[in-house]
Amino acid sequence: MKTRWKLLTMSMVTLAITILFYACKKEDSMQGNIPAGKQKVTLFLTDGPGFFDSVFIDIKSVQVLVDTCDQSDSTHGGRPCHHDGFNDDDHHGNNGDHNGDHSNTPDSCKVWTNLDVQPGVYNLLSLSNGLDTLLASGLVPKGVIKYIKIELGPNNSLVKDSVTYPLNLPPDLGSSIIIKLKGNEWDQVAPGHLQLWLDFDVARSIIRVRDNTFYLRPFIYLYAVRVTGTVQGKVVPREAFPVLTLFNSQDTAFALPNPGGEFKIRGLNDGDYSLFINASNGYQDTTINNISVSAGKVVKLGTIELHK
Repeated sequence: MKTRWKLLTMSMVTLAITILFYACKKEDSMQGNIPAGKQKVTLFLTDGPGFFDSVFIDIKSVQVLVDTCDQSDSTHGGRPCHHDGFNDDDHHGNNGDHNGDHSNTPDSCKVWTNLDVQPGVYNLLSLSNGLDTLLASGLVPKGVIKYIKIELGPNNSLVKDSVTYPLNLPPDLGSSIIIKLKGNEWDQVAPGHLQLWLDFDVARSIIRVRDNTFYLRPFIYLYAVRVTGTVQGKVVPREAFPVLTLFNSQDTAFALPNPGGEFKIRGLNDGDYSLFINASNGYQDTTINNISVSAGKVVKLGTIELHK
């Protein structure tokens, strides 16, 4: 009997050690073995729709500026702000030197870090209706991320009615998109791992100054998927060419259904929304009210059929 209890006890201890070992392994896996003093950053690129066949932007590199002296919590999520231009008033130059930060943070605390990115030309309109792509990721010093810098190359263009046009960068503003963060935009998906989505609003980002001449002035929303809501559905028939506007008193988002009629609008703050469907070809416009959106939830509207 004593031998049986001794064997049982040894088995329980072995089992407990095994469970503890795999739990630690799982925790290490979730954290991605992030070194001390570092944090992992992941950026995704998605698109707000525009009335073009394609919109191509040439991305060369992505950097972040970290304030290593600020160790406050930078996670919050939501759709808190947008960026609408190159080289905002707090940042000058394209060489990674941050000369316009008016805070009292010592320069020794400001660390620019390159993220891993696949350089190349991205078709923004392939990332509509809930689709996204990994833009950049990497390990950066621990602290609060103050800026995201996207360096663009020269191969920017758009296609409208099957004709390709150059997409010009403002000559007096350089080629760097500088996104100034408030510090609470990030979603912490695991200890030391921050994620953020960059929603490139094509409709507001492209300026047509005259016939066949287009300029890019980026209008980018920031949001975190886990702490914002989503509205999705399907609009038929396709011949109505519907244009969707989801709105309330604080926020407005747009969508163009895909060829199958499906749409998905992400990155929405909590609240009640209305969906206005602007139809063509003799089909009647339609408005759906009282769409309640909450963080982490997907509101499924089903199939919306338009009538003449």
